[in-house]
Amino acid sequence: MALRAVSEKYLAEFVYGAIDGTVTTFAIVSGVVGASLSPSIVLVLGLANVLADGFSMASSNFLAERSEQALQHGLPASPFEHKAPRKTALITFLSFVSVGFIPLLPFGLAFFLPAIVPIQFGLSIVLTAFAFIGIGAVRGIVTRHEPVRSALETLLIGGCAALISYLVGYFLRGLVGGVSS
Repeated sequence: MALRAVSEKYLAEFVYGAIDGTVTTFAIVSGVVGASLSPSIVLVLGLANVLADGFSMASSNFLAERSEQALQHGLPASPFEHKAPRKTALITFLSFVSVGFIPLLPFGLAFFLPAIVPIQFGLSIVLTAFAFIGIGAVRGIVTRHEPVRSALETLLIGGCAALISYLVGYFLRGLVGGVSS
């Protein structure tokens, strides 16, 4: 019971961090691939994004939670009434980084397994799709709503963001001519 209460209480931070981490990281992956840039650029930009944007989101979450509590004239009487700002920040950061790293896995593994280089973008697509499905399913289970519908909704939204990024990279690829390997 206590675990369910905690998971419900911090579900928004998990979903927000995990989806944003996955979307923004895969947006970098698909934009770089769409622009026909070197796969090593995926890792540089992707890792910078996962860590810096994850920290930025966690910091913003912390400050927003503190601001909300200040608006309510001080700290809550019970720790179960409101979220702890440090916990919300930590959950946001951990979900952003851990799930947001998934689209980068094939590009990192390609350094050790050169045979996957030709399919690394395809693997990234598949792993990212599974990440979106997993996030949506967790959301559906915790909220006691249809996990399959929630998973498909999350996949659709994440897929749209990825498609936009790929198309931007594809149409702007001429701006960075000569950079790819």
